[in-house]
Amino acid sequence: MLAKAENPAATTSFADGTRIAFAAWRVVRRASHQLSALTGALAPSAKDEVFMVDEEQPEVVSDAPVERRSRMPLVIGVVVVLVALGAGGYLWQSHRAAHATTGKVAAVELSKAELYLPLEPAFVVNFRDNDSLRYLQVGVTLMSHDPEAINVAKAADPVLRDGLVALFSNQNFSIISDVAGRQKLQEQALVTVRKVVQARLGRPGIDALYFTSFVMQ
Repeated sequence: MLAKAENPAATTSFADGTRIAFAAWRVVRRASHQLSALTGALAPSAKDEVFMVDEEQPEVVSDAPVERRSRMPLVIGVVVVLVALGAGGYLWQSHRAAHATTGKVAAVELSKAELYLPLEPAFVVNFRDNDSLRYLQVGVTLMSHDPEAINVAKAADPVLRDGLVALFSNQNFSIISDVAGRQKLQEQALVTVRKVVQARLGRPGIDALYFTSFVMQ
């Protein structure tokens, strides 16, 4: 099984955001040129200044500045809106890309075949049963489809053995002497192993634990 390819959502979204920002910049630039042209067209010429001081046309002199002032806020408002739209589009694309990236979990490369790891040598512990001292020998083998989990278990062998010895030596003879008791002990041993692998690999990794030998005296 192959690991899932890296999701290109973050790269695509960043490119989309860049295009939006560039388009907004072009619109702003075009609006700036239009604003400059409009301002130049609205600016009074020398002829207009002479005309403005003509006492015979007072109405024209008073109305022209009002028209220029009324158009300027409208043009500036359009430019501000265009800039805000471009920036908003870029931020939205970036936010969506971040969520898409964090929502994806890297796939684990698993083996189709079952991988086994015997924990050798077998475990030998003593435990008390009422006033008697009992002896227990257990052979343990781990199984997984995750090669990384097997490697982690190999590297953590001393930690695994310490946890399992503590578990085996804390048993009651009357409980583990029957099948149900041994199955429960087997489940507890698997939980112990998975905790160690989880702490190092970030996932339990081990699929099963088998008792290959189980001797009590």
